[in-house]
Amino acid sequence: MSGLFKAWNSINLVFRIACGLIIGTALGVMIPNSLSIVLLFGTLFVGALKSVAPILVFVLVISALCRKSSNGVGSRFKTVIIYYTVSTLAAALISVIASFLFPVSLQLTDTVNQAAPAGVSEVLITLMKNAVSNPVGSLVNANYIGILVWATIIGLALKEYTSEPTANMMGEVAEAIGQTVRWVISFAPFGIMGLVYDSVSTSGMSIFTDYGKLLLVLVGSMLIMALVFNPLLVAMSLKQNPYPLVIRCLRESGLTAFFTRSSAANIPINMNLCEKLGLNKDHYSVSIPLGATINMDGAAITITVMTLAAANTLGIAVDLPSAVILSVLATLGACGASGVAGGSLLLIPMACSLFGISNDIAMQVVAVGFIIGVIQDSVETALNSSSDVLFTATAEFKERIKDGEKIDLSEIASR
Repeated sequence: MSGLFKAWNSINLVFRIACGLIIGTALGVMIPNSLSIVLLFGTLFVGALKSVAPILVFVLVISALCRKSSNGVGSRFKTVIIYYTVSTLAAALISVIASFLFPVSLQLTDTVNQAAPAGVSEVLITLMKNAVSNPVGSLVNANYIGILVWATIIGLALKEYTSEPTANMMGEVAEAIGQTVRWVISFAPFGIMGLVYDSVSTSGMSIFTDYGKLLLVLVGSMLIMALVFNPLLVAMSLKQNPYPLVIRCLRESGLTAFFTRSSAANIPINMNLCEKLGLNKDHYSVSIPLGATINMDGAAITITVMTLAAANTLGIAVDLPSAVILSVLATLGACGASGVAGGSLLLIPMACSLFGISNDIAMQVVAVGFIIGVIQDSVETALNSSSDVLFTATAEFKERIKDGEKIDLSEIASR
């Protein structure tokens, strides 16, 4: 059994995932909604990722902080937060331009019965409350803001009062959790097969004919961010061709995020990729879970495009200053978007209120979002999650280049 497992892991992971993708698609077309065991693979894979991610983050942050040396992580951390903020705001502005160039109207008929935040202040207050919520409850509920805050406090306390053997023990525990994550990731092909089978079985082609223009604006804006703006930001920072690193992040992080549709569930995948890229664990153990919370380019695009589509449907004229205010509001709201499937949609009513759109109408827009979510939310999560790794790596490489180290993105991306 051990030999079989080693042989399985010796095959390139991307190739295995591609095979799972092809098999899942074929089964979804030929035998839709009939293979419950295949659906179970997807459910188990996402469930395992979501279960191990909070423990992984908690242990890694404590382990990183309780060691005596920070290895210059502070400056890298500030840089990565700047990247997260700039890219999210840019995403909102790009989606405003796309919406002005290609205005979309919606057919508003359905409603959803879910509570939405009343304003950005409510979103930010919720974030602050989450920061001081019960640490055990934060682990159980995958509240990553709370996990990061408590792990930081405990890690700093341990740094002051623990001996070297205790710090080493925490490092060994972190390594053991990391190995657990690698075992879970090795079964990603089966999970992807189940997830794509579910998507193909339940979603017909009508989604493209009924909401094709809306999807084009949404997905087009996200692709511009992923393939143009974010690479440009990396190129300006590192003065190198960014695409080897961009493609590696999209291939190994974006692909799984596309099917899990959860930034939180993709945290273990991203940390594993950071390890392959040779990044500092003290840095990425904090920046990756933080990115899953506040680096929300796709969410900002979704909030902005859907809000402007609602305004256009109702005949509300939106001038440029109002659109810029909407971009800032979408950026702040996106930082509070839940790291689960469809987390950005419930922030649409908050943005709609800026133009006096009633909550009843706004929730109908949310309903449209859930209909197209199989495409919109998948691409959104792929953009969000892959850019977490991209900016984490860029921030670290930038500091290492300043320190005189030679960084070759082509060589690093091929590891």
